[in-house]
Amino acid sequence: MNFIDIILKKKNKQPLTTEEIYFIVEQINKAPDYQYGALLMAICLNGMDKRETADLTNAMLYSGDIIDLSEIKGIKVDKHSTGGVADTTTLVLAPLAASCGLPVVKMSGRGLGHTGGTLDKLESIPGFNISLTREQAIKQVNNIGVVIMGQTGKLCPADGYLYKLRDVTGTVQSVPLIASSIMSKKLAVGADAIVLDVKCGSGAFMKNIDDARELAKTMVETGKRLDKRITALITDMDQPLGNNIGNTLEVIEAVEILKGGLKGDLYEVSLALGSEMLVLGDIAENTQQAREMLDENIKNGKGLAKFRELIITQGGDPSVLDDYSKFKQPLVSKEIYLEKGFVEAFDTEAVGRASAALGAGRTSYDMPIDYSAGIVLNYRKGDEYDGKKPFAVMYSDDKYKIKDAEEIFVNAVKTGKNRGEKTKPVIQVIR
Repeated sequence: MNFIDIILKKKNKQPLTTEEIYFIVEQINKAPDYQYGALLMAICLNGMDKRETADLTNAMLYSGDIIDLSEIKGIKVDKHSTGGVADTTTLVLAPLAASCGLPVVKMSGRGLGHTGGTLDKLESIPGFNISLTREQAIKQVNNIGVVIMGQTGKLCPADGYLYKLRDVTGTVQSVPLIASSIMSKKLAVGADAIVLDVKCGSGAFMKNIDDARELAKTMVETGKRLDKRITALITDMDQPLGNNIGNTLEVIEAVEILKGGLKGDLYEVSLALGSEMLVLGDIAENTQQAREMLDENIKNGKGLAKFRELIITQGGDPSVLDDYSKFKQPLVSKEIYLEKGFVEAFDTEAVGRASAALGAGRTSYDMPIDYSAGIVLNYRKGDEYDGKKPFAVMYSDDKYKIKDAEEIFVNAVKTGKNRGEKTKPVIQVIR
């Protein structure tokens, strides 16, 4: 089999065979980078059909370790978000779904750029340990029903190689490449079913509904071809999902939801995702019954109790749930005022960059972050802002960081005479 022939075949818009796709993955670190770059560009321009996408997913899936979770009783349902701003759903739904009897094994990542990472949020809890072995994770889930941890094992090394090349060859924006990348990593974790949160809007990778819908449908179809139950929700990211942006701030907002004192978009998306998880896990017969179960476990405190149990089991200090001053505190803060008017629009990606500029995010994986840094929003799209109280409050360990972040933030929010349309947080469900 010849790599150049495969490049030419895809260049001429012809589908690749299953054998050719497996050959592509097998040749990683053998064939030169420039040939892979050429092939990725041909795929980016000419696409792949559903069968090719499933084959690429499967080939990358089996390029490394696959975690065996068969020792955990019950149906293991994973959840994955394509990334957004103030997206704290995992911290709400993981303990909440587990409190309903669903075994939850969640391997999460760190934040990079304008998006936050679940691991960084958890590590803002003093003492919380995200580095567990497979054996420790399985034991924990069998004991308390939930674990949230960093990736273990060498999962999908082929995807890691291709992802780095895509980043430097202008081939990131390709639905089959995105879908196969996400699905191979999630399937390698050993889940029986997956709920996908496909973000759509100014703070998401997919900026419009057509692209988001194509990605969601492709991933659901890929899962079906690989005998996995997949549900995808398309959710709005034309404004930050929650009102708190930044690691400690987002943990606090998740806790307030579990305490039953906070509703809003973050609450709605968390319960929508959690409801689909309970249905896929055969805990509930339908999403209405599932939502009632989740709501009940917020009201009776079982969701919060499970989060407390998770923190204790992974070495964290549970007293932060009752006393937020136990978190690292910011050194400086500033109230932000904008022009009066209706909140017409957010450039959500820029809002995320403003939070990162405060110290809440990073531009490289080894960059330290300030857990206390971030932004608290007091207004959302469609609200009327009269200027009597701050539109937002910024927190950081450095007043100069606040100055830089404020410049980004004020240009990221549009206020005016027209009331911005309030979009539904869940746009569409694809099963």
